Amino acid sequence: MGKSPEAFRTISEVAKELSVPKHVLRFWEGKFNHLKPMKRGGGRRYYRPEDVDLLRGIRQLLYEDGYTIKGVQRIFREQGPRYVMDCWSPTEDGTAMMPQEIPDLALEAAQKAAQPAVQTTGPALGENAPQPEGREIGLSETQVELLTSVLAEVEACRRLLKND
Repeated sequence: MGKSPEAFRTISEVAKELSVPKHVLRFWEGKFNHLKPMKRGGGRRYYRPEDVDLLRGIRQLLYEDGYTIKGVQRIFREQGPRYVMDCWSPTEDGTAMMPQEIPDLALEAAQKAAQPAVQTTGPALGENAPQPEGREIGLSETQVELLTSVLAEVEACRRLLKND
């Protein structure tokens, strides 16, 4: 007879369920402040069901979706712990469901910025000139240059990773 879904889990049970070593769970506690298992005498950890869901989300983002620790920390900051928990949701038969799509906001912004800005109003074009489709307006030339250089760095990193 197994534990009920509401029961607390030991670090060994959680490590086995998630297929990660216990030391990784301890490491994640130091990297993600939202992870706070209950500790009893002797420092023994007990994970609540929401802690386990959070760990499932972290594992999904790191191991399946390829995020770095810093990337997951950013998701915690920008989207919150509920979003991380929801990255992994069981289906009715208890198996993992495909994670939600998490946009790569930096890459999208850099790609949009790489397109040259187009003047859409003013004396040369008329005050009500139509905005060209597919162009984002509002970035300064400095912002475009910065995002273009970031995009070049990301592409260089991708090439390096493909060569490994």
